[in-house]
Amino acid sequence: MMHAEDESGWIRGVYAVLVVIALSIVSGRIATVISREGDTAFQSANDRSRWCTIAALVENGTYQIDPFLNRRGAKQNRRPWATIDLVRHLGRDGKMHYYSSKPPLLPTLYAGVYWCVSRTMGMWLSEHPIYLGRIILWLVNIPTLALLLVCTIASIDRVTRDSWAKCFLAAAVCFGTMLLPFSIALNNHLPAAASTALVLYVFVRSMQKPTGYGWWLLAGLAGGFTAANELPALSMTVFWAGLLLLIQRRALPAYAVGVLIVAAAFFATNWIAHQSLRPPYMHRGDGDLIAAMPTDDPTSTQIQRALVLQSLATDASSISIESSRDANRKRVVIDGGTQVGVIQTPAGTSEIRHWDDWYDYPSSYWVDGRRRGVDIGEPSRLVYFANMTVGHYGIFSLTALWLLVPFGLVGGIRSGAPQHRLLLASIALATVVCGVFYLLRPEIDRNYGGVSVCFRWMLWFAPLWLFACCGPVEWLSRLRWGRWLAIALLAASVFSMSASLDGPWQSPWLYRFWQFLGWIKL
Repeated sequence: MMHAEDESGWIRGVYAVLVVIALSIVSGRIATVISREGDTAFQSANDRSRWCTIAALVENGTYQIDPFLNRRGAKQNRRPWATIDLVRHLGRDGKMHYYSSKPPLLPTLYAGVYWCVSRTMGMWLSEHPIYLGRIILWLVNIPTLALLLVCTIASIDRVTRDSWAKCFLAAAVCFGTMLLPFSIALNNHLPAAASTALVLYVFVRSMQKPTGYGWWLLAGLAGGFTAANELPALSMTVFWAGLLLLIQRRALPAYAVGVLIVAAAFFATNWIAHQSLRPPYMHRGDGDLIAAMPTDDPTSTQIQRALVLQSLATDASSISIESSRDANRKRVVIDGGTQVGVIQTPAGTSEIRHWDDWYDYPSSYWVDGRRRGVDIGEPSRLVYFANMTVGHYGIFSLTALWLLVPFGLVGGIRSGAPQHRLLLASIALATVVCGVFYLLRPEIDRNYGGVSVCFRWMLWFAPLWLFACCGPVEWLSRLRWGRWLAIALLAASVFSMSASLDGPWQSPWLYRFWQFLGWIKL
């Protein structure tokens, strides 16, 4: 019979081997990652948006990405830095500039890594986008992935007793989710999942041994960083605080301080970049009211007179009126810079409002008629729900392992230690809250996260859902057919993951298969 210490030793050895293999796979992919055109290490408009910010901060000292958008590559007709994930608004210099639509905190942190690399190697990312791109990507993603894997496995190990179940779940952590494909590109989902795993580990650790304030400060930083990268994850950040309020009130101040530090950094970088506390993707409507006009089709003279009265223009100002993506709104440009909107109201009058639709600019991709594929948006919420759960972007259809999650959540809530039950209840509630949030989004946002290998907006749940699988996997491990069922679920999940290792910015294999069958018409 194997002693407990010997058994623990070989299990930890299995953990180490699995983690090293996962990190090696991702490292190998990063070492060869390249765009389809072969001129950068950037894989899509999504990560190019962040790469532009990183390069602009270090090379130009600004968040404005204008110089990179029209930068030419080896092929003169190619713009390898161009992206559709951008916004345009008035800069501090009074002129219109382009910016990434992504919250600036994460690119700012990554810019610090690029600054160190550029000073060490004496190279610019804009001049060596393949070589330096791969180096930076490895430096930021491999430690993040390692944190995710180690913290999730350590959390599972603390609540799982069966050796087979421990090894199975460790393999699921390393190879059973869609986070591995996202580890070979710059994105917000990997750091959000890693931060979630860190909070989970601190909380599970506290259930078994005393945990000092330093750990809870770290948990607060991680919880805040999760929300900074995935706004709906703010629900889980709040639920963590609620758990501490119920279970360990003494830890709540340290946790809250950590969250507040990240919140301060989030809003500070956003203000520096955009002179707004709201992230850029929240600027998609009409701004504050400036003046009301009695006609639904005011002339440029009438508009100019109203703007002069509001001290936004002078009699000598140049006023140009342009169309916008909203049929009931016109864009008014003052002296080639400041913009306001003239909106027709149902009452037959007009309103002049500050311009706050940063996605509405000439040549914008985000207008009706230009968006393509899933970016058009799904009109039916019922169809959207079906596809985001069991359809072509399905959480369960692409990662079959998640079929165990509902059983783990319900079973764990009904039995087990009080702290464990509360934790699983919080995970279940956060899952429902975020799922409903995405389901109730307007049609333009019902796009499954755009062209990506899965419903990426809920990837940060992976550590929590894997933790919820502990109970069902332990139960299945006691039965021969149960083990084979668990292995089949993991095999199907690994299949989806491996089919996506070319990069995360492609349609799911199931979506492409349905296209091949003719079930999806473009």
